[in-house]
Amino acid sequence: MKKFLLLSTLLVAGLSQAQTPCVNGFAGAYPCNNIDLMAQLDFPQIGGNNNTRGSGCWGWTDPLTNKEYALMGCSTHTAFVDITNPSVPIYLGKLNAHNNSSSIWRELTVYNNHAYIVSEANGHGLQIFDLTRLRNVTTPQTFTVDARYDGFGNCHTVSVNQTSGFLYCDGTGTFNGGPHVLDLQNPVSPTFSFGYATEEYTHDAQIIIYDGPDPDHQGKELFIGANETKVVIVDVTDKQNPTTLSTFFYGNTGYTHQGWFTSDKRYWILGDELDELNFGFNSKSIIVDMTDLDNPILKGEYSGPTEAIDHNGFVRGNEFFLANYTAGLRILNTSNITATNTMTEVGFFDSYPEDNSANFNGAWNNYPYFPSGTIIISDIDRGLFVVRKNAILASETFIANDYKVYPNPASLYFAVNSEVEVESVVLYDLLGKAIKSYNKSDRYDVSDLNKGLYFVKVNNDFTKKLMIK
Repeated sequence: MKKFLLLSTLLVAGLSQAQTPCVNGFAGAYPCNNIDLMAQLDFPQIGGNNNTRGSGCWGWTDPLTNKEYALMGCSTHTAFVDITNPSVPIYLGKLNAHNNSSSIWRELTVYNNHAYIVSEANGHGLQIFDLTRLRNVTTPQTFTVDARYDGFGNCHTVSVNQTSGFLYCDGTGTFNGGPHVLDLQNPVSPTFSFGYATEEYTHDAQIIIYDGPDPDHQGKELFIGANETKVVIVDVTDKQNPTTLSTFFYGNTGYTHQGWFTSDKRYWILGDELDELNFGFNSKSIIVDMTDLDNPILKGEYSGPTEAIDHNGFVRGNEFFLANYTAGLRILNTSNITATNTMTEVGFFDSYPEDNSANFNGAWNNYPYFPSGTIIISDIDRGLFVVRKNAILASETFIANDYKVYPNPASLYFAVNSEVEVESVVLYDLLGKAIKSYNKSDRYDVSDLNKGLYFVKVNNDFTKKLMIK
């Protein structure tokens, strides 16, 4: 149980936490292990008030400046924060919800320097915001949208395939709540591509160009959906003829919520949002063996040390970053799944010190893909947290130096050498415009490009300058 005596330091209105190392199990008043608190901004500091609540978050790294930005969904708006110096975050402004509506559910993702924002508020639609507008902001401001898509009203979650440029909007009032898919070839003017109602309501999804161990589906665009009572795998390569490959069911089902592939694509780590609450066991992650996509099977389970409900999780390298509601952010090592059928916790930061109960408070989401190693946590009750692994944990994992782009300068092609599975490679020009997206390859062709300076973005998190001669 947590130490309630420490809570008095957190109950002062407007309190902001600055950089605080994790020492003897605490970063200030926050329980932790191997993760340091860099900064924390409460809701009045990011455009809200004491009644504001937090939801989804995502990140953007400017391909021109390499500055890092946190994007946080709040009940009334989306907040934009420069976290390039993680211990001195700078609030840049907010984008209010469409028609100034309010909803606890606000989710977002980023593609080609644009944010795509959805909400469960009636009639909200899809807000589109050009993130390059943040470059020269010197004082906080209230932004306006660059565009809005109104082909649906409410939407629960949104995911993008960084390679193909298709946006999957899930849980709308269309297609039985199945994916409502948009083509982002023009980032501020998306066009409807297709909808898929066959498997009914999708709560959340991951979409990839498959490069895993199943030889039957190499190079296909796959949609892996958490569909309330099951996981569905859908081949969406042919947008006119999407086809379900398989479904996965499991015991003690509460609500099939969200999941993410391990880097080698062998396993999909699934979170069920209601199983802890309904069945009374500790926080549980379900590990699905996806070696045969036509026949996914249960590989194993991870049981956490608390009763907290698991929410959203993402993989970077050999680590699974889990937003675990009242238990905060948990980092789990995935490298021994094959041998042990489970994962091992290597670090945590608890943004909700009151308790570890199975309730809907604390960490809603996290974003672990910044090149610097900075991680953000969107907390329902306390706003935005900026954290980093401390030296012990960081030394065991990769940061930007583990990516190498060569030859540089390049003339005909370049290659990417990484200890981490390369999922996407995008080439940008000096204006931040994506000019080429590549499938995974041993080398990436640039023979048709003009001489000059470009930027290579790998896995949507690491950016490297590339000179073409």
